Amino acid sequence: MCPALWEALGQEERAMRALMPALATTSPPQRPPVCNRSSPPSSVLFMLEQTEASPTAETGRKRSASGWRISGLGGAMLWILCLGFCGLLPRTQADPGALLRLGMDVMNHEVQSAMDESHILEKMAAEAGKKRPGVKPIKGLTNLKVKDVKLPVIALSFIPGVGIFQCVSTGMTITGKSFMGGNMEIIVVLNITATNRLLQDEETGLPTFKSEGCEVILVSVKTNLPSNMLPKVVNKFLDSTLHKVLPDLMCPAIDAVLVYVNRKWANLNAAMRVGQMGTVKYVLTSIPTATANYIQVDFSPVVQQQEGNAIQLADAREVLEFPKDYATGSSQLLLSAAFLTAELALLQKSFDVTVRDRMIGELPPQTTKTLAGFIPEVAEAYPKPKPLVTQIRINKPPKVTMKMGKSLLLLHGTLEMLAARRRGRAPVSIFLLEAHFNLKVQYSVREDRLQMATSLDRLLSLSRVSSSIGTFNEKELTGFITDYLREAYIPVINDALQVGLPLPDILDMNYNLAELDIVENALVLDLKLD
Repeated sequence: MCPALWEALGQEERAMRALMPALATTSPPQRPPVCNRSSPPSSVLFMLEQTEASPTAETGRKRSASGWRISGLGGAMLWILCLGFCGLLPRTQADPGALLRLGMDVMNHEVQSAMDESHILEKMAAEAGKKRPGVKPIKGLTNLKVKDVKLPVIALSFIPGVGIFQCVSTGMTITGKSFMGGNMEIIVVLNITATNRLLQDEETGLPTFKSEGCEVILVSVKTNLPSNMLPKVVNKFLDSTLHKVLPDLMCPAIDAVLVYVNRKWANLNAAMRVGQMGTVKYVLTSIPTATANYIQVDFSPVVQQQEGNAIQLADAREVLEFPKDYATGSSQLLLSAAFLTAELALLQKSFDVTVRDRMIGELPPQTTKTLAGFIPEVAEAYPKPKPLVTQIRINKPPKVTMKMGKSLLLLHGTLEMLAARRRGRAPVSIFLLEAHFNLKVQYSVREDRLQMATSLDRLLSLSRVSSSIGTFNEKELTGFITDYLREAYIPVINDALQVGLPLPDILDMNYNLAELDIVENALVLDLKLD
């Protein structure tokens, strides 16, 4: 939106007229962090002052130590207006699914890891002395080499509505044969700054960072050139040398680091299997949003059955929001109850069971004689004990509910008890009940999967659908059915749930370290770093 606004305004006068109402309703943009600087020697100060005080005749822009930057009141006003206007735009709410909040802890870790893994500064230094097509050699300096690259120190801060401001502080030694005929060394301490704009790739739909406005800022410069040389000659030579070497050497390093970071988004929207029942895919609802404290990624997950049919998420009654009691700069993943409900719908058939075992846990023998102790009519129909066969069918999609600190799995189905017969003959139905019961859910994480373990909360209702033994009071079976569910059925549910529900594959996140918290209508994973 901001680039389009910039182009549409066109003239600085229009920006000035629109600036006052925008400032009346928005806060001023936060300044990026100041990188680690020390007071440079006077010769370097002279060099910087000289280059920054020389506007070109054609454009009226000033040259910095690394290139061109917009100057003047009008350019600054346009930029402030752009930030202010974009801050007023309404943010698209995610469908009831999942939200990811990436704090500075994760982003610092990822950028530093990318810098370390890529060894990019060392690689750039090795390439510095090689001839490159289209690049003119530096006058007065031959056999150029870069060595002793210092370990970079990275500082990041979020830019609301844009992305991340990045500053890399490092140092190095540039060597070569100077115009004086001897070996020259230039020891440089510098900061590389850039804005990493957060976008959404049009082809893949994935988040991606793109570097903009890279600048190289000198902190200090030391050289072994003779002290009796004229300062202006030295400064002019250093300016020419560093201005040609540093931007081409350092700015590609920022881009290379972002390549490493962007690769870690690559599998984010890939379909992940839930056993043999279907897949889950985390699809971005909109372009990720940068705020002053974090980056938020909203997902509209696609839950698809093996047959290809998509399971729609139920409409959320309330807008999903992260709890406010997490530390500033930390990272969390929020999974809505509606999303977990849709995922469990994939496993609904796995919750159907037929039990023929005579002995189950601590239950009495599963025969018509035991059942007759609760319903006398069974003894009249089956005077000789016969083994029981129990069939449980879940005929409505499972539903997950969440209140502060407690989560339930609501199951609605039928329970039918049958009398077994010999010689392979089909069992005979004794009665069919409609049952509604709740299970308590405990959550944990194993690798990249959310695990669920259940226990019986309570049997909510029983109602008779059909009976071959006449009418009876089904409430007399409440204790018997409750014990049966606890001993025979809950283990079946927990076994089916061992498949796990996939978590988003993002930035090589180690979910095993996450702390889980059940809040209103959602599960929150407080993400931790190794």
